[in-house]
Amino acid sequence: MISLVLKMIWSRRGQAVTLALLALFAVAAAVASPAYLAAADRAIAAGQIATATPGERGLAITSVQNERDEEAAGGQLDFNDVGAVLVNLPGFTYTYSAEFPAIGIEKGRQYADRFVFRQDVCSHVRMVTGRCPVAEGEIIIGVATAQRLKLTAGQSVTMQAGKYTEDPRRAGYIPDGRPMKLVIAGTYRPGAPDETYWGTRGYFTAVRGLGPGEPVFTNSATLDTMDHGDTAKAIDGTAGPAALDPDRLDQLRAGLATVNSESIQLGAALQISTGMPALIDRIDAGRAAAHLLVPVLAVPLVLLACFSIFLAVSYGTEGRQPELAVVALRGSRWWTRWWLATGENLASVVVGAAAGCLAGQLLVNLIADARFPGAGVEPGWGSLRYAPFAALAALLAAVLAQRRQLLSPVATLLRRNAIAATGPRALAVEAMVVLLAVVATVQLAISDGTLTGVSLLAPAFLVLAVAVVAARLLLPAVTRYAVHALGRGNLGLALAAFQLSRRPGAQRLFALLVATVAVAGYSACAIDVANGGRAVQSGLGVGADRVLDVGGSVFRSQLLTAVRNVDPDGRYAMAVVRLPSIGHNEPPGLAVDSTRLATVANWPSGGPPASEVERRLRPDAPEPLAFTGQDITVVATGSGFDDTKDLRLEVAVSSATGLGDSLVQLGKIHNGRSSYVQRVAACQKGCRLNGIEVVTASGNAEVAGQLVVNSLSMADPTGPLTDPARWRMTQHGTLAADPTGLRISLNAPGVLAAWINPIDAPFPLPAAYSGAAPLAGSITGAGGSPTPIKLIDRLPAVPQAGTHAVLVDLEWADRLATDAGQSLSPQVWLNRHAPADILARLSAQGLTITGDTRSEQVQRQLEQQGPALSLWFYVLAGTLSVLLGAGALVLAAAVDRARRVEDLSALRGQGLSRGRLAWATGWTYPILVAIAAVVGLVTALIAWLATGWALPLAGIDPPDLPLPSWPGALTVIGTTVAVFLVLAVVAAATGRDLRRRVNRKERHA
Repeated sequence: MISLVLKMIWSRRGQAVTLALLALFAVAAAVASPAYLAAADRAIAAGQIATATPGERGLAITSVQNERDEEAAGGQLDFNDVGAVLVNLPGFTYTYSAEFPAIGIEKGRQYADRFVFRQDVCSHVRMVTGRCPVAEGEIIIGVATAQRLKLTAGQSVTMQAGKYTEDPRRAGYIPDGRPMKLVIAGTYRPGAPDETYWGTRGYFTAVRGLGPGEPVFTNSATLDTMDHGDTAKAIDGTAGPAALDPDRLDQLRAGLATVNSESIQLGAALQISTGMPALIDRIDAGRAAAHLLVPVLAVPLVLLACFSIFLAVSYGTEGRQPELAVVALRGSRWWTRWWLATGENLASVVVGAAAGCLAGQLLVNLIADARFPGAGVEPGWGSLRYAPFAALAALLAAVLAQRRQLLSPVATLLRRNAIAATGPRALAVEAMVVLLAVVATVQLAISDGTLTGVSLLAPAFLVLAVAVVAARLLLPAVTRYAVHALGRGNLGLALAAFQLSRRPGAQRLFALLVATVAVAGYSACAIDVANGGRAVQSGLGVGADRVLDVGGSVFRSQLLTAVRNVDPDGRYAMAVVRLPSIGHNEPPGLAVDSTRLATVANWPSGGPPASEVERRLRPDAPEPLAFTGQDITVVATGSGFDDTKDLRLEVAVSSATGLGDSLVQLGKIHNGRSSYVQRVAACQKGCRLNGIEVVTASGNAEVAGQLVVNSLSMADPTGPLTDPARWRMTQHGTLAADPTGLRISLNAPGVLAAWINPIDAPFPLPAAYSGAAPLAGSITGAGGSPTPIKLIDRLPAVPQAGTHAVLVDLEWADRLATDAGQSLSPQVWLNRHAPADILARLSAQGLTITGDTRSEQVQRQLEQQGPALSLWFYVLAGTLSVLLGAGALVLAAAVDRARRVEDLSALRGQGLSRGRLAWATGWTYPILVAIAAVVGLVTALIAWLATGWALPLAGIDPPDLPLPSWPGALTVIGTTVAVFLVLAVVAAATGRDLRRRVNRKERHA
């Protein structure tokens, strides 16, 4: 019997090979899913580790100690005790450092150098002149410091420890130790300022007013010899490849927890800081997203594989019905009949399944090596544990496909035309599929997109349901078209259409082809939407091509002036600050130098152009009122005031040259004429008047009276005062013209804080917004007080701030503010035209850059996260689905070939022309493929509409940005066309083979 089955396989070896290939693809698909997830887990960890910051790849153990205090020294932490704690973190390298501030090189009290010993520093700097320090009393300094202070290698300097004092009489750094004569052994440049060796010490962060930070490095002997007080000591641990092995992250997490718990026993003097838990959490979040995304398409792929085997075996068995009828007529026992019926197909499936186990793992290994270089693949063959289940499913599909031939009587098997699968059982199965699709989709919706349980199967069941429903509607439509074509005399096309409508397996083949196109289309939708989302996050989410964070205390006017000095033409830089938000209902706001908005910012699509928003954010406004020098003089006359009430006169000013803001207290208001004079350092080269304030110093009794401002120390001291239209007072009084100046009539029931502001900015403040409009028509202004706004444009999103935010002009917002306070989260946004030395230029303007974020850097980080890496499985799934569809199409054509050759040969004998023969043979399956491509495209879009929103393509916690939810039309149509072309080529090849066989039979006849 075995030899007979082998002969059957050999006689139909083409069908057997095709069926074996389908089984190979089916099992390979089942093996590929877990194998890919294992590879993706490693790649996600490796990618996040590669793009992590130094703080996320290590830990810092710090303590401040003072060896002078002998009593305190007895209770200080001995860093030798730390070794017992660090033994819980194998695979780390540790670098010891100690430092204190030192004075003697820099001029004045404002600045001190960082006097640093760092273990093995000479291996991580490049000596430009001289050599590294080797003897006691030697130091090395940075090249920029040497050039700025005109110091050279071999020169002697005297330095001593310093400490900062806030005593207003001598604010700055003062001596804190005996001076020591030192020799400059050489000058250096850091080899790689961002390498993990430097830890999180920030040695090379730019220092405002000095330029790039360059510590004074020395050896341990010099550091110990030099008299000093408080010393900042640190051990920087850097995780090596062994510690950050993707397979050992759980051990790393446990080791960090142990270190934290044991460090508590060493006392409060020890501080441990690390970003590694955040890195591990990010890796876990990426893996969680991958474990949701991969099964979403793995399930329909496996179902499609089983469906293709079912269809292939069903087609093949229908072609063998006469053989099975002969076996049944001869009275063979049931097991013999079953063996002859199933042996040929089961043998092919078993061989293909065995090959698929190996092929699936090797395929994923090849993809992992190509797409995840350096990450490696999962050791062992753990994914093969799913292979038996896949093989069993393939065998079950093969047996179910032959159930009719195994159970039908001989009369049924002898029928030339097989029974179409349109009976009640087929309808019940299809109805069950549709019901499952509805249940899974509804479950996904009511669970708010939770991809677990039945919800995870929603895309698979939707694709299958739409495919079987479309196939159910196909045959009647094709039959009507065939009748219509026959009536018009188009015999060739009618024959092709009748071939489809009369073949029982055509309906299932069509459903399979629809599912093939739908799986590939759904994959394209997910990949395109994910790519678009990453582009939005790395572009609009960052705000510009490059964003620099400014540290320290920076006034808004100072930031604005500094950036404009660096880029006077507005070609590449823009100053940006955050607006304070009071209350959880108030949207965040950004104040930007809108003259550069269209040039620098990454702008959201779908809204008004940036150039139009820029123009509307900056309407024309009068020139500001400016004091001419640092001595501010105000002459005012009071009348009607109660002398027992302490009323004060203040002015808020902003430097015209970026020296900062100031709230100047002029003095007490008296009845009669008074002259107030104050020297303001910020006004050395002139400053802008932001407002005049009358305020009660104490008490809350009623305040009433009049104050006439007679003159201000401006170029035109009385001109603006004679026109009340140049001023604005919103509460506690009114303004009026007076022959001698500006009359301010005050009337406050309690505590008085009345501002009189020059009108030098639009009021209300023009604002663009995204999301819901701000309540009450106002926002918290740059100065922290409510500011009325005029809404000019609604945006899809405010760059960097998100889909619920406000955008205003920084200069206008600053002019309306009277707080003289520091800017909130100051930044400098840059486009790709920014010069290479932009950090040095900004530092020369007094800005300290503490952070540097680039759009392409964020893009690379996103490409190494779970969603991006897991979607490469979608490429694999789409490819496998096309191969399955093509294989099923080839097998169906091969089974139909013998009967179609017989039928068409008979028609040729009755006068069928060669042209109509070409139509009948060449267009049967291409027409089926064309219709399936259109329906498959619609199916993919329906499945995406119902389930695509739930895929975590942007990660577990999506950002507040207008992420795309629909793919581009070209992507979906292009994918459909590509799949159609592949299947059409296969279909055309089967038609040419059929025509060749008909012609050959005709010649032999």
